[in-house]
Amino acid sequence: MATVNTAWDHVGSNIFKTWILMFFFSLFVIAVVYIIARAWGFDGATGLSFVGMALIMTGVMNFVSYWWSDKIVLSISRAKPIQKKDNPQVYRLVENLCIASGLPLPKIYVIDDSAPNAFATGRDPKHSAIAFTSGILEKLNKQELEGVTAHELSHVGNRDTLVMTVVSVLVGTIALLADWYLRSLWFGGRDNDRDSKGNGVFMVLALVMAILAPIVATLIQLAVSRKREFLADASGVLLTRYPEGLASALRKISGDREPLEVANRGTAHLYIVNPLKGRDVAGFMANMFNTHPPIEARIKALHEMEGKI
Repeated sequence: MATVNTAWDHVGSNIFKTWILMFFFSLFVIAVVYIIARAWGFDGATGLSFVGMALIMTGVMNFVSYWWSDKIVLSISRAKPIQKKDNPQVYRLVENLCIASGLPLPKIYVIDDSAPNAFATGRDPKHSAIAFTSGILEKLNKQELEGVTAHELSHVGNRDTLVMTVVSVLVGTIALLADWYLRSLWFGGRDNDRDSKGNGVFMVLALVMAILAPIVATLIQLAVSRKREFLADASGVLLTRYPEGLASALRKISGDREPLEVANRGTAHLYIVNPLKGRDVAGFMANMFNTHPPIEARIKALHEMEGKI
């Protein structure tokens, strides 16, 4: 007898896969820091202390990002806050979905750009914001816009901003350590006494890690981002009970070839569809480096939920 996958199954599966990725990513970061510490000549106990200091530094960076990243993103995106009187239809739509989801009403922003897209940000549900482009408000019908809004509210409810902030800082930590280690090799910044204590095996491993670790870390970051998109799709459908609304919206947004002028590689992962139009390519290897899952895969997953909510 065939197993029937419901929307709840899709939600649970994507949550599980995200945390598996996060767990192994954390172990990977600890391993990279420890190997580089040993290559610099720190012994076992001191190497572990170095790992501890690196994790504390990562925690401080996470704290700063957690409190101010949303303001930075909204500013970069030139998003302007609107009041209920400015667009009562959008306000009512967001309010109704917030009531259904049990989430507080986020601040609503509009980006003056005819390219259809949207994103959510904020450190927690009480301090969240949703930004719509003027293009998405003009080009989508009510059911499609409802699907997009439910998707973005799901990002808020699932704490995706926090998850991706942590992942981004971990990636940045690895990139910095790799750069420092390579610079210490090429520009003579090493301590000869300390190097003499270093294990040759760890020096070789550290060199390999310094070259490959940033690439691996970025791939993990992108994999987490894609899983959170699938999760927000499934969670959003549980709010609207209408998968075709979001599926139709994804088709329209991805089919519109106008690039979003204010988007860049640093903010692209936030949007419901990759805003850097014309740069998405197909293929297994190419998809590994994409911030979003293929639109076809997302629509297929949505169609699988029809009648199973």
